[in-house]
Amino acid sequence: MNMHKVMVGILLGLALSANAELCVTDDADRQVCVPQPAKRIVALSPGATELLFSAGAGQHMAGAVSFSDYPPAARKLPRVGSYKRLDLEAIVATAPDLIVAWRSGNPMGDVERLMDMGFVVYVSEPRRFEDVSSTIERLGTLAGTSGVADGAANGFRAGIAALQARHASAAPVTVFYQVWDEPLMTVNEQHLISEAIRTCGGVNVFGELDALAPRISREAVLEKDPQVIVAGGMGEDSPGWLAPWKAFQSLQAVKQGNLFFVPPSTLQRPTTQMLAGTRTLCQHLDTARARR
Repeated sequence: MNMHKVMVGILLGLALSANAELCVTDDADRQVCVPQPAKRIVALSPGATELLFSAGAGQHMAGAVSFSDYPPAARKLPRVGSYKRLDLEAIVATAPDLIVAWRSGNPMGDVERLMDMGFVVYVSEPRRFEDVSSTIERLGTLAGTSGVADGAANGFRAGIAALQARHASAAPVTVFYQVWDEPLMTVNEQHLISEAIRTCGGVNVFGELDALAPRISREAVLEKDPQVIVAGGMGEDSPGWLAPWKAFQSLQAVKQGNLFFVPPSTLQRPTTQMLAGTRTLCQHLDTARARR
């Protein structure tokens, strides 16, 4: 009889766990729950697409926005507009059981409309390296792929920790990071790119500005006179944004030859590729230190 009660308890526990919702807290501090592991996921930014693949959920994706190009399998996903201009009809047509939105990049009015329609929406906004790891873990929970997600998250943590330890006592280098050309844009101290700069012993010369990605003038850069200028670009092998700075011979960065390119997908998307991008950035700052 006792054995019978034990077996009934085990079976009841299994039944309850099978029906238990999977819940996490997103970056908008909202509880997001799915009744079972998500199998039709739509990502509303290229970064969210990468994070889902890192979490082991790539095979469960039903759609993504334009420029979702990494890993290569992401290029085959049906498109649902761009991150700035969502195609709501296309999103609805995928019948998603989970949508991953980008808080500072997507038109939030459209995202709220999707919520009002009853879709489960996870709002993502990684601002620190730890946020990248925790986002992968949370997406893994919602997709039922925690085994893969936890490994990827911890691998990223370990790689970043190693870079931080290596450059903990590095001499400070002042840095201007150019995130866009026309209009000229940079990032403030709250942006994830600034954590990469700090990791390498750099100091963001525009860190005090209020906007996350503020517009600035070339005169403002001349006034700050950074020791290093780092630029992304229009492509992964396109350092053309650096050329115009060579006309400003008074800049320390120009005098010392410290104009550096980092492939934008490795620093300008909040994904595990930032480990490679930060390594490249650290190498550039080490080069600048050696030129003093």
